[in-house]
Amino acid sequence: MAENFPSLLVISAHAGDFVWRAGGAIAAATMRGERASVVCVSYGERGESASQWLQGKSLDEIKDIRRAEATAAASALGADIEFLDAGDYPLVESGETVAKLVDIFRRVQPSVVLTHPLLDPYNGDHPAAARMALQARVLAQAIGVTNADGSTPTRDEIIGAPPVFFFEPHQPEQCDFKPNLLLDITSSFPLKQKAMECLPAQRHMWEYYTSLAVRRGVQVKRNAGPNLGLPVETMGEAYERYYPQVTDLLA
Repeated sequence: MAENFPSLLVISAHAGDFVWRAGGAIAAATMRGERASVVCVSYGERGESASQWLQGKSLDEIKDIRRAEATAAASALGADIEFLDAGDYPLVESGETVAKLVDIFRRVQPSVVLTHPLLDPYNGDHPAAARMALQARVLAQAIGVTNADGSTPTRDEIIGAPPVFFFEPHQPEQCDFKPNLLLDITSSFPLKQKAMECLPAQRHMWEYYTSLAVRRGVQVKRNAGPNLGLPVETMGEAYERYYPQVTDLLA
Protein backbone atom coordinates (compact mmCIF):
# COMPACT_ATOMS: atom_id res chain seq x y z
CA MET A 1 0.00 0.00 0.00
CA ALA A 2 1.35 3.44 -0.95
CA GLU A 3 0.36 4.99 2.35
CA ASN A 4 2.63 2.58 4.25
CA PHE A 5 5.73 3.85 2.44
CA PRO A 6 7.12 7.16 3.71
CA SER A 7 6.36 9.86 1.17
CA LEU A 8 7.06 13.58 1.40
CA LEU A 9 4.91 16.06 -0.54
CA VAL A 10 6.15 19.65 -0.90
CA ILE A 11 3.80 22.28 -2.32
CA SER A 12 5.76 25.32 -3.48
CA ALA A 13 4.22 28.53 -4.82
CA HIS A 14 7.14 29.21 -7.15
CA ALA A 15 9.89 27.23 -8.81
CA GLY A 16 12.57 28.12 -6.26
CA ASP A 17 10.75 28.17 -2.94
CA PHE A 18 11.10 24.47 -2.22
CA VAL A 19 14.88 24.67 -2.53
CA TRP A 20 15.54 27.62 -0.24
CA ARG A 21 13.07 26.66 2.44
CA ALA A 22 12.92 22.86 2.43
CA GLY A 23 15.84 21.56 0.40
CA GLY A 24 17.47 20.01 3.44
CA ALA A 25 14.32 18.15 4.47
CA ILE A 26 13.77 16.90 0.93
CA ALA A 27 17.33 15.65 0.57
CA ALA A 28 17.25 14.05 4.02
CA ALA A 29 14.11 12.12 3.03
CA THR A 30 15.52 10.84 -0.26
CA MET A 31 18.82 9.92 1.42
CA ARG A 32 16.77 7.65 3.70
CA GLY A 33 15.29 6.01 0.62
CA GLU A 34 11.94 7.75 0.91
CA ARG A 35 10.00 9.29 -1.95
CA ALA A 36 9.86 13.08 -2.21
CA SER A 37 7.46 14.85 -4.58
CA VAL A 38 7.56 18.57 -5.30
CA VAL A 39 4.69 20.53 -6.83
CA CYS A 40 5.44 24.02 -8.14
CA VAL A 41 2.10 25.79 -8.43
CA SER A 42 3.73 28.43 -10.66
CA TYR A 43 7.13 29.03 -12.22
CA GLY A 44 7.64 32.36 -10.45
CA GLU A 45 7.98 33.79 -13.93
CA ARG A 46 6.73 37.30 -13.20
CA GLY A 47 7.68 38.05 -9.63
CA GLU A 48 10.81 36.03 -8.96
CA SER A 49 12.73 36.23 -12.23
CA ALA A 50 13.85 39.87 -12.33
CA SER A 51 17.30 39.03 -13.71
CA GLN A 52 15.73 37.35 -16.74
CA TRP A 53 13.34 40.23 -17.43
CA LEU A 54 16.28 42.65 -17.25
CA GLN A 55 18.00 40.57 -19.94
CA GLY A 56 15.02 41.07 -22.22
CA LYS A 57 13.73 37.50 -22.10
CA SER A 58 10.11 36.79 -23.08
CA LEU A 59 7.54 35.30 -20.72
CA ASP A 60 7.71 31.88 -22.37
CA GLU A 61 11.50 31.92 -22.33
CA ILE A 62 11.49 32.74 -18.62
CA LYS A 63 9.06 29.92 -17.89
CA ASP A 64 11.33 27.51 -19.75
CA ILE A 65 14.36 28.75 -17.79
CA ARG A 66 12.66 28.45 -14.42
CA ARG A 67 11.27 25.02 -15.27
CA ALA A 68 14.73 23.78 -16.28
CA GLU A 69 16.33 25.23 -13.13
CA ALA A 70 13.72 23.76 -10.79
CA THR A 71 13.89 20.38 -12.52
CA ALA A 72 17.67 20.30 -12.10
CA ALA A 73 17.34 21.35 -8.44
CA ALA A 74 14.77 18.64 -7.72
CA SER A 75 17.03 16.10 -9.39
CA ALA A 76 19.93 17.21 -7.19
CA LEU A 77 17.72 16.59 -4.14
CA GLY A 78 16.53 13.22 -5.47
CA ALA A 79 12.91 14.39 -5.76
CA ASP A 80 10.18 14.12 -8.39
CA ILE A 81 8.74 17.42 -9.58
CA GLU A 82 5.69 18.66 -11.48
CA PHE A 83 4.43 22.10 -12.47
CA LEU A 84 0.86 23.38 -12.47
CA ASP A 85 1.63 26.64 -14.34
CA ALA A 86 -1.10 28.50 -12.44
CA GLY A 87 0.57 31.89 -12.87
CA ASP A 88 2.15 34.19 -10.30
CA TYR A 89 1.98 37.80 -9.14
CA PRO A 90 -0.75 37.17 -8.38
CA LEU A 91 -1.25 33.45 -7.88
CA VAL A 92 -5.05 33.30 -8.02
CA GLU A 93 -6.72 30.58 -5.97
CA SER A 94 -9.04 28.47 -8.08
CA GLY A 95 -11.13 25.34 -7.88
CA GLU A 96 -9.24 23.99 -10.89
CA THR A 97 -5.88 24.19 -9.11
CA VAL A 98 -7.31 22.72 -5.91
CA ALA A 99 -8.75 19.81 -7.92
CA LYS A 100 -5.34 19.14 -9.43
CA LEU A 101 -3.82 19.16 -5.95
CA VAL A 102 -6.49 16.74 -4.70
CA ASP A 103 -5.46 14.30 -7.43
CA ILE A 104 -1.82 14.75 -6.48
CA PHE A 105 -2.52 14.08 -2.80
CA ARG A 106 -4.38 10.90 -3.72
CA ARG A 107 -1.66 9.75 -6.10
CA VAL A 108 1.28 10.52 -3.82
CA GLN A 109 -0.37 9.42 -0.54
CA PRO A 110 1.95 11.67 1.50
CA SER A 111 2.98 10.78 5.02
CA VAL A 112 4.24 14.37 5.52
CA VAL A 113 3.32 17.63 3.76
CA LEU A 114 5.45 20.79 3.61
CA THR A 115 4.21 24.15 2.36
CA HIS A 116 4.23 27.90 3.04
CA PRO A 117 2.88 29.61 6.17
CA LEU A 118 -0.55 31.22 5.95
CA LEU A 119 0.73 34.78 6.40
CA ASP A 120 3.19 36.68 4.23
CA PRO A 121 2.64 40.42 3.79
CA TYR A 122 5.43 40.57 1.21
CA ASN A 123 4.19 37.89 -1.17
CA GLY A 124 0.53 36.89 -1.37
CA ASP A 125 1.38 33.96 -3.67
CA HIS A 126 2.87 32.04 -0.72
CA PRO A 127 -0.21 31.97 1.52
CA ALA A 128 -2.41 31.41 -1.55
CA ALA A 129 -0.48 28.22 -2.32
CA ALA A 130 -0.71 27.16 1.32
CA ARG A 131 -4.48 27.72 1.48
CA MET A 132 -5.02 25.64 -1.64
CA ALA A 133 -2.72 22.91 -0.29
CA LEU A 134 -4.64 22.73 2.99
CA GLN A 135 -7.99 22.72 1.22
CA ALA A 136 -6.85 19.94 -1.09
CA ARG A 137 -5.61 17.88 1.86
CA VAL A 138 -9.07 17.99 3.44
CA LEU A 139 -10.92 17.27 0.19
CA ALA A 140 -8.61 14.37 -0.64
CA GLN A 141 -9.81 12.68 2.56
CA ALA A 142 -13.45 12.70 1.43
CA ILE A 143 -14.65 9.77 -0.69
CA GLY A 144 -17.56 11.90 -1.89
CA VAL A 145 -15.20 14.35 -3.59
CA THR A 146 -14.56 13.11 -7.11
CA ASN A 147 -11.21 13.08 -8.85
CA ALA A 148 -10.45 15.78 -11.41
CA ASP A 149 -11.62 13.46 -14.22
CA GLY A 150 -14.99 13.03 -12.51
CA SER A 151 -14.35 9.48 -11.30
CA THR A 152 -15.22 8.38 -7.78
CA PRO A 153 -12.07 7.70 -5.74
CA THR A 154 -11.42 4.19 -4.55
CA ARG A 155 -10.87 3.37 -0.89
CA ASP A 156 -7.12 3.15 -1.55
CA GLU A 157 -7.05 6.63 -3.09
CA ILE A 158 -8.49 8.33 0.00
CA ILE A 159 -5.64 9.80 2.04
CA GLY A 160 -5.20 9.69 5.79
CA ALA A 161 -4.30 12.76 7.84
CA PRO A 162 -0.68 13.60 6.99
CA PRO A 163 0.91 16.20 9.26
CA VAL A 164 1.53 19.58 7.67
CA PHE A 165 4.62 21.65 8.40
CA PHE A 166 5.11 25.24 7.29
CA PHE A 167 8.64 25.96 6.14
CA GLU A 168 10.43 29.16 7.03
CA PRO A 169 9.45 32.31 5.08
CA HIS A 170 12.01 34.84 3.91
CA GLN A 171 11.06 37.37 6.61
CA PRO A 172 9.81 35.17 9.47
CA GLU A 173 9.11 37.89 12.02
CA GLN A 174 6.74 39.68 9.66
CA CYS A 175 4.95 36.41 8.85
CA ASP A 176 4.29 35.51 12.50
CA PHE A 177 6.40 32.39 11.95
CA LYS A 178 7.08 30.64 15.25
CA PRO A 179 9.08 27.47 14.61
CA ASN A 180 8.36 24.54 16.88
CA LEU A 181 10.50 22.01 15.01
CA LEU A 182 14.18 22.35 14.23
CA LEU A 183 15.51 19.88 11.67
CA ASP A 184 19.17 18.83 11.61
CA ILE A 185 20.16 18.92 7.93
CA THR A 186 23.93 18.67 8.41
CA SER A 187 24.24 15.47 6.36
CA SER A 188 21.85 16.62 3.64
CA PHE A 189 23.06 20.21 3.34
CA PRO A 190 25.61 19.44 0.57
CA LEU A 191 22.71 18.31 -1.63
CA LYS A 192 20.73 21.41 -0.69
CA GLN A 193 23.72 23.55 -1.64
CA LYS A 194 23.99 21.73 -4.96
CA ALA A 195 20.29 22.35 -5.58
CA MET A 196 20.60 26.05 -4.73
CA GLU A 197 23.35 26.37 -7.31
CA CYS A 198 20.90 25.06 -9.91
CA LEU A 199 18.96 28.35 -9.52
CA PRO A 200 21.23 31.07 -10.95
CA ALA A 201 18.17 33.24 -11.70
CA GLN A 202 18.08 33.83 -7.92
CA ARG A 203 21.80 33.74 -7.23
CA HIS A 204 21.39 36.46 -4.60
CA MET A 205 19.64 33.88 -2.36
CA TRP A 206 22.52 31.42 -2.14
CA GLU A 207 24.47 33.12 0.62
CA TYR A 208 21.36 34.12 2.56
CA TYR A 209 20.05 30.58 2.89
CA THR A 210 23.48 29.15 3.63
CA SER A 211 23.84 31.65 6.47
CA LEU A 212 20.32 30.88 7.69
CA ALA A 213 21.15 27.16 7.81
CA VAL A 214 24.14 27.97 10.02
CA ARG A 215 22.02 30.06 12.41
CA ARG A 216 19.30 27.44 12.62
CA GLY A 217 22.02 24.83 13.14
CA VAL A 218 23.18 26.68 16.24
CA GLN A 219 19.63 26.51 17.56
CA VAL A 220 19.44 22.78 16.74
CA LYS A 221 22.45 22.14 18.95
CA ARG A 222 21.27 24.49 21.68
CA ASN A 223 17.94 22.67 21.92
CA ALA A 224 19.43 19.18 21.68
CA GLY A 225 22.05 19.19 24.40
CA PRO A 226 24.23 21.15 26.82
CA ASN A 227 25.74 24.43 25.72
CA LEU A 228 29.47 23.95 26.20
CA GLY A 229 30.54 26.98 24.21
CA LEU A 230 32.20 24.74 21.62
CA PRO A 231 32.28 25.44 17.88
CA VAL A 232 29.10 24.23 16.15
CA GLU A 233 29.08 22.92 12.58
CA THR A 234 25.46 21.80 12.50
CA MET A 235 23.15 23.01 9.72
CA GLY A 236 19.42 23.36 10.29
CA GLU A 237 16.00 24.24 8.92
CA ALA A 238 13.03 25.53 10.92
CA TYR A 239 9.41 24.41 10.61
CA GLU A 240 6.07 25.15 12.24
CA ARG A 241 3.59 22.31 12.70
CA TYR A 242 0.01 23.21 11.74
CA TYR A 243 -2.07 20.34 13.12
CA PRO A 244 -1.65 18.77 16.60
CA GLN A 245 0.74 15.88 16.94
CA VAL A 246 -0.98 12.59 17.83
CA THR A 247 1.08 10.32 20.04
CA ASP A 248 0.90 7.90 22.94
CA LEU A 249 4.32 8.96 24.20
CA LEU A 250 5.52 12.39 25.24
CA ALA A 251 8.97 13.01 23.83
